[in-house]
Amino acid sequence: MADSDVGAASDAYGRGGGGRRSGRAVTVAAAGVLALATLAVGCGPQDPGADALRQPTAPATTAPPVPSPTDDGKGATAGATTEPATTTPPASPSAPPPPAEPVTAPPPTASSLAPSTAPAPRVLLRTGSEGAQVRELQARLRQIGHFGRTPTGYYGTVTAEAVRSFQAKRGTEATGATDAVTWRKLLAMTRTPTADELDPPTERPVAKPDERCLTGRVLCISKKSRTLAWMIDGRVVSAMDVRFGSEYTPTREGEFPVFWKSRDHVSTLYDTPMPYALFFSGGQAVHYSADFAANGYGGASHGCVNVRDKAKVAALFDQVKNGDKVVIYW
Repeated sequence: MADSDVGAASDAYGRGGGGRRSGRAVTVAAAGVLALATLAVGCGPQDPGADALRQPTAPATTAPPVPSPTDDGKGATAGATTEPATTTPPASPSAPPPPAEPVTAPPPTASSLAPSTAPAPRVLLRTGSEGAQVRELQARLRQIGHFGRTPTGYYGTVTAEAVRSFQAKRGTEATGATDAVTWRKLLAMTRTPTADELDPPTERPVAKPDERCLTGRVLCISKKSRTLAWMIDGRVVSAMDVRFGSEYTPTREGEFPVFWKSRDHVSTLYDTPMPYALFFSGGQAVHYSADFAANGYGGASHGCVNVRDKAKVAALFDQVKNGDKVVIYW
């Protein structure tokens, strides 16, 4: 309190009554002076809740008080006694902000490092494909020991298994389908197949022809060697592997004429495609078999003579005429 304030208080409480002050008047005056002095220096009450009702709202730049562990964010209850909190003075507007706590990132995982949308290699050939590229695929696989038969030009289960074996040995995904990656690896490991590798006479040696096959135009078919030789006047024009019916549906033996040609025939009895069919006895015919091309000798026909090389039987179909002989023998 300033000296002038003390003098004013003395005048307020000391004058009157003839200049003589009683003890009670002195006590009251002292209490008033003490109250004025307390308000002047700003000492607040111990009740922060009550103080908050009397004090002006803090400026927006003043940091809010830190609540105690039992505080619910609204201030202490009336009458509670709290120790004055030690607050950190606000930082200067020009002072740099305190450094942030370092944040440790979690270690990268394998999935976060790998591309999430890597495109799969483009598939070039798969089960059901057929043609010259399938024949080349089979010939190249045969060069390195993954395909154990002559090329047929048909991509069946045997070819898919050969491709799967090649892929597994080279550390790529063994799908059995020939994608661009598999094809490039195969090209790098093999040479261009020769004409004989692409189109060998037959996988099996052609049997000695029956005497009935030595004259005229004849489909000379041996059950023993499981081969068909297309012969003209005793000369073998082409040869191919064949399979026959099972013991329950045997292929007839003997000499027959070709009586009907049907290029895109479908069996009405078995609902099975019979492309390039050359009928020689009832419903029995020489024709291409996709099942034979895919599975080899693991199956049998319903009596027909199956050919597994589509290109060869297609060429045969174009050359054979109605009336040409069919000779089937052991």
